[in-house]
Amino acid sequence: MPQRLSLSRAARLVGVTRSTLQKSIQTGQLSTFEGKVTVTDLLRAYPETQMENTTMLERVERIKAEAVYEQWRSDTTTTTTLPHPEVLMARLTNLSKELVSTKNELKKYLELIETLWQKITELEQVNDVQLRSHCHALYEWLVSEKQSHSQIINEAVIQLLAKDTVLRIMAAHVKLIPSEHEFFIEGNASILEAALQAGIALNYGCSSGNCGLCKARIVTGEVQKIRPHDYVISEAEKLMGYKLMCAHTAITDLIIEADEAHHVTDIPIQQIEAKVKKLEQVTPELLILYLQTPRTKTLRFFAGQMVTLHLESGLSGHYFMASCPCDGRNLEFHIAADNSFIEPAFKQLKPGQSVNIEGPKGDFVLSEDSTRSALFIAYSHGFAPIKGLLEHAFALDTIATFHLYWLANHENGFYQNNLCRAWADALDSFQYTPIIATRDELSLKQAFSSILLEYPDLSQFEVYIAGPEWFIAAVKEQLQQHPLPATQWHSANIA
Repeated sequence: MPQRLSLSRAARLVGVTRSTLQKSIQTGQLSTFEGKVTVTDLLRAYPETQMENTTMLERVERIKAEAVYEQWRSDTTTTTTLPHPEVLMARLTNLSKELVSTKNELKKYLELIETLWQKITELEQVNDVQLRSHCHALYEWLVSEKQSHSQIINEAVIQLLAKDTVLRIMAAHVKLIPSEHEFFIEGNASILEAALQAGIALNYGCSSGNCGLCKARIVTGEVQKIRPHDYVISEAEKLMGYKLMCAHTAITDLIIEADEAHHVTDIPIQQIEAKVKKLEQVTPELLILYLQTPRTKTLRFFAGQMVTLHLESGLSGHYFMASCPCDGRNLEFHIAADNSFIEPAFKQLKPGQSVNIEGPKGDFVLSEDSTRSALFIAYSHGFAPIKGLLEHAFALDTIATFHLYWLANHENGFYQNNLCRAWADALDSFQYTPIIATRDELSLKQAFSSILLEYPDLSQFEVYIAGPEWFIAAVKEQLQQHPLPATQWHSANIA
């Protein structure tokens, strides 16, 4: 039986994103069976010349790291990309056991073939001409199959399987049930950290071993405790395989039965006192506010949602998060100068000052189950929730292609233009187009015309739009003449 690989592992081996692999499947370049691909089919679709080319995968991993929270974790120790020595040793031990078992099985099959070969040779000596003919044909078939098998196990296959072995040592693969979501655990990350960085909304609370909300059942595989926790798991639960995901990492590949949030209603409203981490005035009209929650109480949310911020002065307002839920501790907000919140923020807020967060709220979130390509259209600081959606999409790696159109009334309106261009340079599946457009009807119509000229059939897309109420209304009016099911239209009104 040919060796089969999951899509996540196959994409990792040939150095492409999972969405790229899915496109190969959709176009018929690569075939699957029960959601897996064979090693030989993978090599046909991605020849040996690409085997060592992991540039795209490395770019995506860099984007994931830079797009989330690493730049704001100056107060924490940077984790190494290598797993803990004990984890490495355990993985090597398990692979050694697998190798011994496989060699023993192979030896049995080889002995069986030799015995069969000998019996066929003996049967060729009988007087029955027809039986000798059949035996000779079977003998020739065995010789042909042996030669064919030797050709299949060529150097490219050997290199691929060797690379797979190295990756299994460096990173463990995790599959969640019943959702079938998959991700890898790198370095010393906990199971919870790795899941969140992969854009998966595992259930959790404190993320520090106190609440027990991230408790899940290990169905298959081995884990190792990497930090102490106060939450007590009962003896009965221990026997059933329950562990805290925030306090354990994977030794081997895992299958885990775990709770996940699939809808905005699955995440409760939270009250958290955060601290101002940084204030950045990117333009005279815009302030970027970075908040950090306590280590023991991070914010759970979906990308694209909003929260209510309460200042100590009594001022409050609703603001969309420009953050990926990969890290609910470090949050980013884009606040416009024409907002009543901005003037007090400039004058009063200082690093270390408290801001109370209430949320999350809203349903402007990714359609994670959709396999369609996506268009993101933002006006001015409507880029904030769009940025969160994009970073979440990068982490999930399920959207085949996506295009960001950022509209603003002047050049300074593209206040994170370099970030968007960096994404476009790094990802083959992502495009970025900044468009100067004022509130004038003609200017907006010209902008929309350029978008619709490039994508005349919107029925094949998920469309995400964020901006002021008048902008949302203008976009709806322009799109009325183009088929777009209501379920594929997502909008966020930025006050």
